[in-house]
Amino acid sequence: MKKVEAVIRSSKFEQVKQALHEIEVNFFIYYPVHGVGNTDSETSVWRGVTYAAESIRRTKLEILLQDQNVEKVIQAICDNARTGDVGDGKVLVENVEYLIRVRTGEASHEGL
Repeated sequence: MKKVEAVIRSSKFEQVKQALHEIEVNFFIYYPVHGVGNTDSETSVWRGVTYAAESIRRTKLEILLQDQNVEKVIQAICDNARTGDVGDGKVLVENVEYLIRVRTGEASHEGL
């Protein structure tokens, strides 16, 4: 089992969400985040206002999934979050040893 974490531009969230639903990823966690990037001289213009690239709103997604689905999830995120500009985001993949369902107390080492 894997956990995919992605930080993307908030403006691309709906497009990424739709792409995930199309590949049958229907449950994930998302929330707004703030951070600092590697560059401080890049700027973007949105609706006529110039912003520093690190100040653009971001959304973080957390997705638990089976190992065999990781590549298609990464592809869906990258294809739909990419603008080609600095600050498009990052994707992180981690191993999940096990999970516990809060409702039942059931522990699983193999799947969701």
